[in-house]
Amino acid sequence: MSLTPVRRVRNAVMKDLGLPEDLMQFINYPTRFDNRATVAALKGSGISCPRLDDYAERIWDYWERHLDPALFIDRTLGGQVAGKVVLVTGGSSGIGLAAAHKLAEAGAITIICGRDEEKLAEAQKEIRQRGFDVVTYAVDIADMAECDRFAQLLIANHGCVDVLVNNAGRSIRRGIESSYDRFHDFERTMQLNYFGALRLTMGLLPAMVAQKRGQVINISSIGVLTNAPRFSAYVASKAALDAWTRCAASEFSDMGINFTTINMPLVRTPMIAPTKIYQNVPTLAPDEAADLIAQAIVYKPVRIATRLGITGQVLHALVPRVAQIVMNTSFRMFSDSDAASAGIGDKKAVRLTADQAALEHMLRGVHF
Repeated sequence: MSLTPVRRVRNAVMKDLGLPEDLMQFINYPTRFDNRATVAALKGSGISCPRLDDYAERIWDYWERHLDPALFIDRTLGGQVAGKVVLVTGGSSGIGLAAAHKLAEAGAITIICGRDEEKLAEAQKEIRQRGFDVVTYAVDIADMAECDRFAQLLIANHGCVDVLVNNAGRSIRRGIESSYDRFHDFERTMQLNYFGALRLTMGLLPAMVAQKRGQVINISSIGVLTNAPRFSAYVASKAALDAWTRCAASEFSDMGINFTTINMPLVRTPMIAPTKIYQNVPTLAPDEAADLIAQAIVYKPVRIATRLGITGQVLHALVPRVAQIVMNTSFRMFSDSDAASAGIGDKKAVRLTADQAALEHMLRGVHF
């Protein structure tokens, strides 16, 4: 325990278990307690010392109700973001807009950005009609020069971004066989989902380091955990961001800066609208996805993922061949969209077959 890394690990484990750090000093505590003097003093009084088992639970209960430091931590979204600057990229619709509503209502200085000024204006109007406010910026995150200018503008206008939610993204549902002559799909997906998010994050990190606090939340995908077929461009870009985030978290963990990755399942947003088959599969609503972002801000976990996503990751680690067979079965069962397959796809296959419906419910949230 004299080694700093060991102490930090110990403190993190104790915090996760909800145990007071002072408990550790009693592990090898040399003192022995003896109540013989007390028993002698009470002899003949009719008063006796109770057994430890009879009252230890009450002492612990008192500590939890009155002395636990966690009691004084505000576990509400408002308690975490009120008066703080929170930026949500891709905030003019879908998950980003739903999150902006919650953040503005919680009292955050909410900032959203997107490429379309008209959509941003509509989003701002929608939030203001509810009695709250939001600041909008028209920015193309896929443009590195714009990212740099945007980061400088944010620091100049707002001082520092306390919470950055990298939500803007591009998804392409297309099998690799249909992508041989579409290498630009991989380039533009990586440009926005990885390089754009990374450029903006690195532009805002110095200010977070200077104030010794901040949080970066990256909206990733369940596909990164399950290696979902037909999304090689999208999953690869999100996996790159996940890997960078793990490295960054290790470098900044002692500076008060938290990184959280949300491996989001399928959400009913405009991004998935072109794929008609998704009209019949289980999806999260944007408000439910925004709740996960709120959870990330309040509790600051390293990762938020569904049980299915974690199961998929474990399967790929322990029995990769079995995982490949499951994913390949799903890949062959569902076709490319009409646009992706140049006229041969799910244009007419709006209704799911019994097998397709069963598989979708078993693997809820995984993209096919």
